Formats: sequence, structure tokens, C-alpha cells
Amino acid sequence: MPSLWTPEGEHGVPSAPPDAAPGAQATPREEMSEEQLAAERAALERELAAAPAEDIVANHCYGIFQLAALYLTQSPPDLAKAKLAIDALGAMVDTLGGRLGESAPTLQGALAQIRLAFVELSQRAPASDSPAPQSADGESGKAT
Repeated sequence: MPSLWTPEGEHGVPSAPPDAAPGAQATPREEMSEEQLAAERAALERELAAAPAEDIVANHCYGIFQLAALYLTQSPPDLAKAKLAIDALGAMVDTLGGRLGESAPTLQGALAQIRLAFVELSQRAPASDSPAPQSADGESGKAT
């Protein structure tokens, strides 16, 4: 079942029309009418637009953190992909700072932890297995 994240949590998106009888089989999206699909999309857009932007952006930051952690926990770690995710997270968190609302301190701490983990794994990796990737500004070695 598809879901939509809001500050109040995950919400399932029914695939059956809201007026369907209880216990009725869910209608596959392919069988929904254009009007039903448009109404469902409009309802999702209203719910998303009502959510605070800082919460939505923070949610994406958490996803990027998880992506970086996933690459770091591979065997062997994929340092180049992890660096890209860490740099993207850093760009968002460092640039937006307190504009991320209540999530800002948590995200700043998470960014510091994932950067430290990257440095530690980079130092353990054999030089031939993982060349130090270069960032866009020409620096190499650790994630910034």
C-alpha cells in the first residue's frame, strides 16, 4: 500500500475509492478512473502543502543520512557513493542550519557522526581498493 509522510507520521493511501463498501477489494490504480486518480492526487497534494516545509526537508535529510550509512555498511564500504551522500547532506544541513526547525540539532549531530564514520572507514580501507574521491572543489580524502 502506498503511503505519504507527514509530520503526524506515515499515512496509508487507499487504492479503493473512499465510498467503497467495507471489505471490498481494493481497486488497482490501473482500474481507477481519471477523475478518481485526479481526486486522490489533489488530496495528497493538499496534505503535503499543509505540512511545514522544514519537516519535509528534514525528512529528506534523514533519507540521505540513511543512504550514506547504507553505503558505509556495505562489505566493502562504497566510499565514493557514501561521500556523495554525505556531501549532499552537509550541503543541506550546513546551509539551512536552524531553518530546519526542531530537527536542526539532530541533523547536525547525525552529520558529524556520519562524517566521522566516513573518515574512520577511509583510513582503514586499503589504498588500492578505494581511491580517495575528489569533491567538486578539488579536495580529496574525507567527506566534508
